[in-house]
Formats: sequence, structure tokens, C-alpha cells
Amino acid sequence: MRGRDRADFAEFVAARSPALQRAAYLMVGDVDLAQDLVQEALTKTYVAWPRLRDKSKAEAYTRKAITTTAISWFRRRSWKGELATGAVPETPVAGHDHRVAESDSMWQALQALPARQRAAIVLRYYEDLTEAQTAEAMGCAVGTVKSQVAAGLGKLRERFGRDDADLLPVHDLVVTR
Repeated sequence: MRGRDRADFAEFVAARSPALQRAAYLMVGDVDLAQDLVQEALTKTYVAWPRLRDKSKAEAYTRKAITTTAISWFRRRSWKGELATGAVPETPVAGHDHRVAESDSMWQALQALPARQRAAIVLRYYEDLTEAQTAEAMGCAVGTVKSQVAAGLGKLRERFGRDDADLLPVHDLVVTR
């Protein structure tokens, strides 16, 4: 890679890494795995960088790499399961705000969804991508995005027993995590 390309790539990484990290975290539910996922996606983007004609599409390319890699990891399930931790989880304290409890419940429900449904919901509602952009990131048709979102939202509505429009306070998930 030429010097200018390296500088452009470094600029891209510095500017977009936090947003990519948040999306990856919502997809896999673990900070360390999200960092690994973003690193792998950025490695793929680095390799493809000289071939990218339109550098403004680098984020879409990286987001697609994050999404497809996350789905692939879920299929393999080689990393899924119990995670070792050095600390015992905190016990709930009386008087916790209802919103925090609701956000945690939504977080658990989101993590319980199949990988493609979770990815579709994260990209559509958290990343605020259009159906077409979500389809591009997931490497599928717009109809598939619609069906994955509908199925995922259906499961969430079933779990929470409600149909209200603000079923997904996804932005709040990052604030409380």
C-alpha cells in the first residue's frame, strides 16, 4: 500500500472506529469479542483498500465485513458460551431505575435473537441504516432484511407482550452498558 493510501486508511480508522465498535458490540454482546470483530473487519478493509475506487464507501465495506464475520462466528459457535471473568457480577441494589431494568431486559432479549435477526435490527435501528444499506451490509436482498427484521421484532414483541412503537430503545443499550 502506498504512503497516501496508508494515511487515508489511518484517518478512516481514527474517525470511524468508535461507531464500528458500537455496532459490533451490539451484534456480539461482548466488548472483547467486538474489538476482535472490528479488528478482523479492519484487516479485511486494509487489504481491500487499494481496490476501493470510492473511499467514501469504506465504512459500508467495513460494516459488511463486521456483519458477515459476526454471522459466521455465530454459525461456528466456536467462541459462544461461558466467558471467564475475574469478577463476580454485581448484585442488584434496591431502587434501581425502571429504565435500567427495562434496558437490561431488552439487551438480553436482543442477544437471544439469531445472529441474522440481531444484525438486521442493530443495523436498521441502532445504526439507522436504510433497508437497502442494511441489505448491502448483510450481503443479502432487501426482502431478506425485511423478513429478518420482522421476525426479530416479532420475537421481541412476543417476549415483552407489547406492540408499542418504542419497543426498541436500542440507543439506550449503549448508555447503560
